[in-house]
Parts: sequence; structure tokens; C-alpha cells
Amino acid sequence: MVFESCVDSLDGALASVAGGARRLELCARLDLGGTTPDPALVSRIVAATSVPVVTMVRRRGGDFVYTMDELAEMVEDVRKMQAAGAHGVAFGVLDADGHVAVEAMRRLIDAARPLPVTCHRAFDVTAALEPALEALIALGVERVLTSGGADTAVQGASAIAALVRRAQGRIEVIAGGGVRAANVAALVTATGVNAVHARLIREPVPADATTRERWRQIVADFVAALPGDHN
Repeated sequence: MVFESCVDSLDGALASVAGGARRLELCARLDLGGTTPDPALVSRIVAATSVPVVTMVRRRGGDFVYTMDELAEMVEDVRKMQAAGAHGVAFGVLDADGHVAVEAMRRLIDAARPLPVTCHRAFDVTAALEPALEALIALGVERVLTSGGADTAVQGASAIAALVRRAQGRIEVIAGGGVRAANVAALVTATGVNAVHARLIREPVPADATTRERWRQIVADFVAALPGDHN
């Protein structure tokens, strides 16, 4: 069972790993849903931690329909994340009809290789989840982060479970969106996912030692609530 902790700072990354997170998703501007982080921060976190660091690649908040210029900028961001030492990248591109933009995604995936690719929660606003899942699988995307198309993963648990069954191990389905220690065990049981994603650390940085220890404990409590083997 993998807990992927969503963070935007070195302090948050260190606290997450100390608390038992087994993967990090690093973003900037989490108030906008996450954008591409500073490559210098990526390098610092990769050097300071012992778990995979997946970085968001997203130029702005808002929708996931991008212009050709924005797509070119995202390709360049992918290369910057690679150069900074990221262990994976997360992005999602849709067309105007709400379907996976296959050619745009292929261009980003090609730029990202050999890094694994996650489709972030752009997936949740696609026109239909199961066809979108098949499109991602056909593209070779390794992971998809989803709340099952609902506001939270708990509300979308039945849809997530259906995606896990459809995936049949062809892609890792990560449950995310409103996941907390109080609901994670029931969510995992209901969906059958092997990975969950949450943003547990939400306060400004830099943090003092007391705050970092409190963050570590929040993560540790979450990890302890996970069912199955997460040691």
C-alpha cells in the first residue's frame, strides 16, 4: 500500500517521508490545483529524500485544454523536471469535448520517457471515465489519479472500484481527493486500490521544528490507518 503525499515545500516533503509516505507529488500553487514546481526545489527534495518524487507539469490553473504554445511550454517543463532529477511526472491534457487529447498526451509522454507518467485529476473531468482510462492505457500511462469523477474519493468510491476492476493491473489507479486518516481504510476496502494520494500538510512554510514534528505525526497517523502492508 503506497501513500503518495502531495507537497509544495522541502519541509513538507521531509515531514511526509519521516511520517512514512512512500512517494511524493511535488507541486507549486496548490491553491490553483497544482502547477509545475521550481526545478531548484525539485533537485533539493530529490537530494534530501529517499522516496520517488513525482512532479506536476501544468502551466496554469483552470481547464486542461491547452494551446500549442502552452503545450510546447509543458514539453520544456517535462525536460526541466527530468534534468532536476524527478522520478516521474504528472500531467493531463483534454480536448474541447472533454476527451483525452491523445496526440498532445503522446507528445508529453515521449518527452518524459523513460520516466513513468501519471495522469492527474484532469481525468476526473473527462466526458466518460472508462473510455478515458482505456485511452491512457493505450498511451502507456503508468498511473492515474482519480476521485472517481466526484468531488471526493469517498463520494466516488464505487466509480474508483469499477476503474480498478477495468484496469486489471494495466495501470495503477490512485485514489485521491479528500482522503484523510478517518476515511482511508474504508476507502481502500471499498475500491481495492493499492495507492492513495492526499494533501495533509497545508500550512505556510518555512516551518519550525514543532510544526515539522506535528506534520510528521499527521502523516504517520494517516499511514497507520492504511490497511494492509505499508511498512
